[in-house]
Amino acid sequence: MLNDKDDQLKNSQSLCPIKILTGFPCPSCGITKSIVYFYKGDFAQSVSYHILGPATVLICVFIIVLLLVELKTKKEYFNQYLYNKKIAYGLAFFIGVYHIIRLIYFIHEHSFQEVLKESIWK
Repeated sequence: MLNDKDDQLKNSQSLCPIKILTGFPCPSCGITKSIVYFYKGDFAQSVSYHILGPATVLICVFIIVLLLVELKTKKEYFNQYLYNKKIAYGLAFFIGVYHIIRLIYFIHEHSFQEVLKESIWK
C-alpha cells in the first residue's frame, strides 16, 4: 500500500531542465527517484525508474571505501580502471543505447498532450 510520501514522490514534477524545456526525459532523468527507492529497499521500483540508480549508490560506496584504503596504505589501486578510456566509452555507449530505448517506451506510453504537460509549453 502506498503512503502519501510514495505517492508524492511518484507524482512530483521533474526539475530536469531538458524535461522542462522539451517534455522528454534526459539520460539521467529518474536516477534520483531510483536512488530514493533503492534506499527504501524497493529494488524493483528503483530499477523501473533508472537502471543505473542502484549501481550509482554501490559505485559511490565502493569509491569512498577505496579512497579511504588508499589514504591509509598510501598506495593507488584500480587507477588503470578509473581512468580508462575504453571503460568510459563503453559506459557512454551503454547510456546512449539505454536512453534511446527509454525514449521509445516514453513516446509509446505518452500522448503528445502528456508530453506538453510536463514541459513549459503547456
